[in-house]
Amino acid sequence: MSLTLKNKYPLYLANKAIQPNEDLKVFDKFTGEVATYVALADTKIIDAAIDAADKAVEPMANLAAFERQEILMHCVNRFQERFEEISYALCIEAGKPIKDSRGEVSRLIDTFRIAAEESTRIYGEVQPLDISARAKGYQGMWKRVPIGACSFISPFNFPLNLAAHKIAPAIAAGCPFVMKPASRTPLGAIIIGEILSETNLPIGAFSILPASRDGSDLFTTDDRLKLLSFTGSPEVGWELKAKAGKKKVVLELGGNAAVIIDNDSDLDDALERVIFGSFYQSGQSCIGVQRIIIHEEIYDKFKNMLIERTKNLVSGDPKNESTFIGPMIAESEAKRLESWIQNAKANGANILCGGNREESMLEATLVENVDENLDLYKEEAFGPVAILSSFKDFDKALNEVNNSKFGLQAGIFTRDLYKMFKAWDVLEVGGVVIGDVPSYRVDNMPYGGVKDSGIGREGVKFAIEDMTEIRNLVIRRP
Repeated sequence: MSLTLKNKYPLYLANKAIQPNEDLKVFDKFTGEVATYVALADTKIIDAAIDAADKAVEPMANLAAFERQEILMHCVNRFQERFEEISYALCIEAGKPIKDSRGEVSRLIDTFRIAAEESTRIYGEVQPLDISARAKGYQGMWKRVPIGACSFISPFNFPLNLAAHKIAPAIAAGCPFVMKPASRTPLGAIIIGEILSETNLPIGAFSILPASRDGSDLFTTDDRLKLLSFTGSPEVGWELKAKAGKKKVVLELGGNAAVIIDNDSDLDDALERVIFGSFYQSGQSCIGVQRIIIHEEIYDKFKNMLIERTKNLVSGDPKNESTFIGPMIAESEAKRLESWIQNAKANGANILCGGNREESMLEATLVENVDENLDLYKEEAFGPVAILSSFKDFDKALNEVNNSKFGLQAGIFTRDLYKMFKAWDVLEVGGVVIGDVPSYRVDNMPYGGVKDSGIGREGVKFAIEDMTEIRNLVIRRP
């Protein structure tokens, strides 16, 4: 591939690119070498960005729906024109296999296109108030208005699309924002900022500010910001919520997703989807399959199918078209997960395949007989490992899915209509996916979790609801 990154990238302050320094090193996650340098925002720059966003609240709210739509469609068109360039940057900064990188750019485009459509569909309602004699002669109606300046903090694993799920709804709703992208993968958000800077958004409408965690408290604590949307680890997310003050908080946090394979499943179909769910993105997805719960009648057969398929996955340089498993985001993360696997083995678990590590490359790994008190079972693995277990009674399988402090999504392979509705009724998750893995997401659907997996929902329409307030109107006719 002949594409290259720029030698340095700016940050965006109040719609404008500035290069105060080149302090942030962005590494090629496969080679470990420095790929480029990015400007890092200090507290003074962050404060200036929030001040600019606060001043942009009224001009953003005054944008007509068609103007917001035109801005979003400009982004769609430019993403399409720069498709391969953006894919390559993602491949380098995240270590994401190039085919998967292209898939994420496609989802980036989808998310902005959906937001363009929703920008002209932010409706209100005329409401009858004369429900009793005392309200005769009264009429009501309500509309949605922008909440104000928003603060966004996005993660490393989907640096384009998870940033898009905050930025695009904000523009659609008419909210200015400041964003802190993940320091390990800032390029995606910066490229989005570069394209936004080509539009006629009001000055201060957006700032994209790579920043150190120590210096970024203002993203959470500043009262000029009316909403905080954070995607990342549960530990950080709940800590930020505690410090956020009066602002609304939306948290998209961790997961420990399970999939049930019932005995009426098409095993060949389930195999392909479970392999995808477990090892796509090297397992670095909060809805990646971590627990595979298989009916005892098909357990041995499906286990052997999984082992054979997993052993044949191609790992290596993410720039190669054939690569399926790339590096984890850092060697420290690969070491962490390797230690969890080895600890499970020491406590009686059986490693069916994988488990070996070379620097940041961890083999795709399947394990069975894992004690539910161990980290590998109860915490978020966030890497290429999945745990196998068996069940006989479907209700007990549902209980096993619920045996987690997390509750993001769950997948079930079954052809039984009654089991489908039972699962939908009792599973303590934000979404139930039938005939597929929990890792499946379409960018217009409500997405989010319960328990330690967070609060609130993303998905463009639902994010817009959080980024707007209901303003009521009551009319008395004497």
